Amino acid sequence: MGDPHEIEDLAALRRVIGEPIPGLGLKNQSTISDEAREYIEHSPFLVLATSDAEGRLDASPKGDGPGFCLIEDERTLVIPDRPGNKLVYGLQNILANPRVGVIFMLPGTPETVRVNGIATLTADPDLLARLAARGKPAVLAIRIQVEECFHHCAKAFLRSQLWKRPRSGRSSATTSPRNSTRRSRTTTAPISDRTRARLAARGSARRSRARAALRASAR
Repeated sequence: MGDPHEIEDLAALRRVIGEPIPGLGLKNQSTISDEAREYIEHSPFLVLATSDAEGRLDASPKGDGPGFCLIEDERTLVIPDRPGNKLVYGLQNILANPRVGVIFMLPGTPETVRVNGIATLTADPDLLARLAARGKPAVLAIRIQVEECFHHCAKAFLRSQLWKRPRSGRSSATTSPRNSTRRSRTTTAPISDRTRARLAARGSARRSRARAALRASAR
């Protein structure tokens, strides 16, 4: 038996969700802005979304010391690939379908930066050396020609309180001597409180502008 409440077209979707704030789509840029660059240069973690030729999806987490990705220019982003399980699901997908999406995260900061674009794989030894970590070059690099770059709303992180102190005993797994030693070998200096505060203030200003636009559109 089918779902009588299934949403099957855009008109039905808009009846449930409503219309976006006028001008909100203008936040999407075709280049990496100075603000997005600063965020990416401090981010230690991202999720890379890919799909194969049939549309089957993969979302792969990647992380290293803060600023582990390289911004070659305002339209080009490079993500290093480190030794792993060699299953290369996402890399195989890029060979079949180069369109990718990336979401960067910064601990303690509720907003994220998202990048969409066209990816290629390279084993350029000079580039891999520039992406070295812990004395070892990257295995290969994912170079993305940026088509869209924008900051994403903070609501998911604010609602989930993701960056708040864990409420259960599960946090012990992240503070064991073994993991603590591993972190000290693999991370660089953390983002400064001043930089985090500046990024948070910019995010707050964007949210204020969005709320003002919403109030204006409701008049």
